[in-house]
Amino acid sequence: MGRTVLPYSQVLEREYNEWKKFRRGLRKEDQKAFDRLFDLARLHVQAGVYASRPWPLEAILISILLEHHKTLEELRARCKVMEEAGRSTSPSGKGERRSGLEGRGGRQNFKCQSSNDKVQMERSLGERKNEL
Repeated sequence: MGRTVLPYSQVLEREYNEWKKFRRGLRKEDQKAFDRLFDLARLHVQAGVYASRPWPLEAILISILLEHHKTLEELRARCKVMEEAGRSTSPSGKGERRSGLEGRGGRQNFKCQSSNDKVQMERSLGERKNEL
């Protein structure tokens, strides 16, 4: 007889439980972030089932990376729209352009053009979270 394979949702939950000691060592806000990462992995259960990898953490991490990449691309697109809107509304007609690459040591820091832009981006991220 063949070996029974657990449903991927149970494999995902088992992996989460194996990391609980690590989670307990985190600060409260980091524990919430940790939980959100596994929530992102749950968005791709079907892909995890299809992949049927011997090490489930690989599929979990790829799922998390995929969701982060999608969020990053969405933020880049919004920044581009805001930059272009800023160029067209500038009194000189040229507009100010922020590279978003200000920072030390080549690190990329995201800078919003105004507090209103920051609120809009936080709303967008909140909407993505609510999709979970």
